[in-house]
Amino acid sequence: MRLEVSGHQIEVTPALKDFVTSKLERIARHFDHHLDVRVLLGVDKLQHRAEATLAPRGKAFHAEAEAADMYAAIDLLVDKLDRIVLKEKERMTDHHRGESAARNGSFG
Repeated sequence: MRLEVSGHQIEVTPALKDFVTSKLERIARHFDHHLDVRVLLGVDKLQHRAEATLAPRGKAFHAEAEAADMYAAIDLLVDKLDRIVLKEKERMTDHHRGESAARNGSFG
């Protein structure tokens, strides 16, 4: 996994980068191949914002999260990314594999 963490109006400390890396390991375990991840951390007035773009082969997944605390925003972001990735994996594995009315001949 190649991880790029940058900040917008915030300094990305080693502690923040380590936290992002440890949380994204949960996402990386869903992929067998190389994964590029770009994370943007920022502060808008009182809201902390975290955005990420995952770029596995030929696809791109994007998620955003806001919270009153940067660590909470990162947690929310990783939860959203996990749901997106699991939904996509489920869609890809179930695609044309299940029983459907059209295959059974019953359209009723």
